[in-house]
Amino acid sequence: MAKDNSIIAIMYDFDKTLSTTDMQNYSFIPALNMTPEEFWGSTSDFSEKEGVERILSYMYMMVYQSKKKGIKLTREFLRECGKNIKYFPGVTTWFKRINEYAAKKGMKVEHYLVSSGTKEIIEGCSIYNEFTEIYGCEFHYNENGEPDWPKHAINYTQKTQFFFRIAKGATNATDDAGVNQKTKKLRIPYRNIIYLGDGMTDIPSMTLVKHNGGRSIAVYPESQSDKVKQIYEDNRCNFICSANYTSGSDLEKVIQLIIDSACVTNQIERKELLLANK
Repeated sequence: MAKDNSIIAIMYDFDKTLSTTDMQNYSFIPALNMTPEEFWGSTSDFSEKEGVERILSYMYMMVYQSKKKGIKLTREFLRECGKNIKYFPGVTTWFKRINEYAAKKGMKVEHYLVSSGTKEIIEGCSIYNEFTEIYGCEFHYNENGEPDWPKHAINYTQKTQFFFRIAKGATNATDDAGVNQKTKKLRIPYRNIIYLGDGMTDIPSMTLVKHNGGRSIAVYPESQSDKVKQIYEDNRCNFICSANYTSGSDLEKVIQLIIDSACVTNQIERKELLLANK
């Protein structure tokens, strides 16, 4: 796979990065007649009591509580739960604006979602089609259309693999040979990869991207800047910005500057290549 220095990849977390809270909180948990505190509390209790990894615990609890409440947990039901997700300001127009800005610079942006949330819920959300690829926790469904096994489970350390998948172009989540293959020709240079996350669960990915020459940005709600300051002070991200995706926001300006930098580097490399071939 030949590298293309004109492509920039932006990797996004979802919960509390693009959406204002956990995606299950909007419709799925209320459908169970539970509060988020009750659902996530029962998930934590199950995880601690049974020694089950936390992501697998919440997937189990989704199935368990749905059966208990007489709700058929189908892909279609979960997609419906994605329709009521609320986003931070500017998210719904963000992708178009960033794409257009990059195009003016002769660059192309690909957007990738890497979430520990439920992929089927994401499939029902209004920004689903904005992403080149979406990676999330997903169920396998039996002949009755109900979950019988976790198909994919992505915790905060497993997120790091997608940095390499995206760089190499091995974007199929089951392409183990592609992601592990040694290559000198990355589809997207590491330096052209940006990671947006909101907190502690994104630290491995933010650190990995930053240390490999990419840019990591920790975003936060307007009133909660303190929670990401330590991430920056610990040298785990390049920038911290309010989760404001509107036109002219600090976050947009930072992304534009990164695009500008990638554009200049790309132009220099092209000129050097032309001179070397003379």
